[in-house]
Amino acid sequence: MITPPAYPAARAAAAKVHPHFAGHRFRSSAGAETPAPVPELETIESMIDAAFWASLRREEGYVPTISLAFVASEQASRPMRFERPIPLAPQWLTRLSAAVERPGVHLGVWRVDGELLVWGAARQLPPFSFVLEVIAPGLLVIKHSPGEGSGKFMNVAVLEGDQIKIIEQSPTTVTDCPGVLISLLGLESQAAGEDSGGVWIQIAASMRQHGRGGSLLVVPSGSQAWRESILQPMTYAVDPPFAALAELLDKDPAERPRRRWQDALTRTVDAVAGLTAVDGATILTDRYELLSFGAKIVRRPGFAQVSRLIVTEPIEGSTPETVEPAVLGGTRHLSAAQFTHDQRDAIAMIASQDRRFTVFAWSPCEQMVLAHRIDALLL
Repeated sequence: MITPPAYPAARAAAAKVHPHFAGHRFRSSAGAETPAPVPELETIESMIDAAFWASLRREEGYVPTISLAFVASEQASRPMRFERPIPLAPQWLTRLSAAVERPGVHLGVWRVDGELLVWGAARQLPPFSFVLEVIAPGLLVIKHSPGEGSGKFMNVAVLEGDQIKIIEQSPTTVTDCPGVLISLLGLESQAAGEDSGGVWIQIAASMRQHGRGGSLLVVPSGSQAWRESILQPMTYAVDPPFAALAELLDKDPAERPRRRWQDALTRTVDAVAGLTAVDGATILTDRYELLSFGAKIVRRPGFAQVSRLIVTEPIEGSTPETVEPAVLGGTRHLSAAQFTHDQRDAIAMIASQDRRFTVFAWSPCEQMVLAHRIDALLL
């Protein structure tokens, strides 16, 4: 008889996410790298239970941050193996947390003679591996490792206390208009693990990480209409536009998996996202060219003040809700709603100081501003 987990949400979460990993089992094409094995329901349950209780413990006053991956040591690339595997138990995970808290390091978990053990650590995982991250006390994120040709881990579910949020793998809560919002965020390729929109998601994650809040406006390249919604003159206008990010992305795709290119992209993304910590808005073109930062948003002449908008979230079961802009936050959110109301071919990305993240865009189908909450994609 299977003993129920001490963390009740573990069983419910396991039942919800298991079909996702089972569905990815045969996604690799013939001759390509073999995808990771699908963990059994009981395995997912046990990993969630151990990680949850570990998240509530402390190691020398520090909150443990851990990433667990269900993978055999033989399947990982250049793994670090322990001479004696250790039990998958909260106290052991807490003790190990300081050694594996850096991004990209995963504790390998595998079942040996019926017992789940931690056999060591690895950086490179097979495609679609089950990965479980401890983000904060009581906050866990289930992900799958990148498929072939992708560098992104895709979020599958977020567990916070007794709440289970399953990430929508196709953008059904986002209306088909504006398509630019869907393509910008790569929402149409969540299930496939493709890189469409991946750079914008990286920028959003970096904006959220600095913790100061920030605004990023994405405007059409070659257009000057957006200037009517920005106070002139701009204190930190950039001339000529800073194109380092655009130049990196223009490189031959064959060069992109190389470590040097990936590192350069990360540094450049962080540099651009870091500008959003300055009071005001950072402005980029849709071709990743930096035009200004610290810019002040004003209402465009002849346009009314935005009074209502539609809020959506990429969570299964969520429904769009029409609210007043003030419900979402303060000045940043109000300015972003107004900007996208007045500049209907632009996008506004807003990070709150509490690290919530919202993307604003005009919906020509609804004739309203759409505010899409993407916090769950960035954890």
